[in-house]
Amino acid sequence: MAERDRLRDYRGKRDFDRTGEPRESGEPAGDRPRFVVQIHDASTMHFDFRLQVDDVLKSWSVPKGPSADPKDKRLAVPTEDHPLEYEEFEGVIPRGEYGGGTVIVWDHGTYEPLSHDRKGRSVDFAESLERGHATFRLSGSKLHGEYALTRFRSGDDGEEAWLLVKRTGGRAGTHGAPDPRRARSARSGRTLAQVASDAAGE
Repeated sequence: MAERDRLRDYRGKRDFDRTGEPRESGEPAGDRPRFVVQIHDASTMHFDFRLQVDDVLKSWSVPKGPSADPKDKRLAVPTEDHPLEYEEFEGVIPRGEYGGGTVIVWDHGTYEPLSHDRKGRSVDFAESLERGHATFRLSGSKLHGEYALTRFRSGDDGEEAWLLVKRTGGRAGTHGAPDPRRARSARSGRTLAQVASDAAGE
């Protein structure tokens, strides 16, 4: 499916003259796939977890944020695909617009697809997601190691629910996501409050 088709929902929900969010530029993707975790202080505070798959960022809303503790099973609800440029987005989406609220880049980096079939053969990552289970190794400034996304519900209405879980082994930790109001951006070092204050002073 063409990138433009995959981003139709993204474009349709936004007034780019007001939100400051990026349009797709059509720039080619890099050699290694990227990931980003953004904290989004919208109508409800949540984390947005995004993985580059081909030329878009596949996206999930994770209410409690990713955890480094393998015992934590984090609910992840799919949202619309985002353009690759969204990895760098940090700012305030105006009230009244879709997703209105403050956004910071809590973590970003690259990831390595690890999905295999039952015979141990490597399989296409996009296909793994389509089937409902994908594993990958994150290399970010805060998140490291192997994670898995697993779909556990797919309703007739198209609503899906997934779990994001840290796999055991490697650099597994025992801490969950940070307090989002105290967390600092991996991009600018600012908190949500500082980003909101800076935007108000512009």
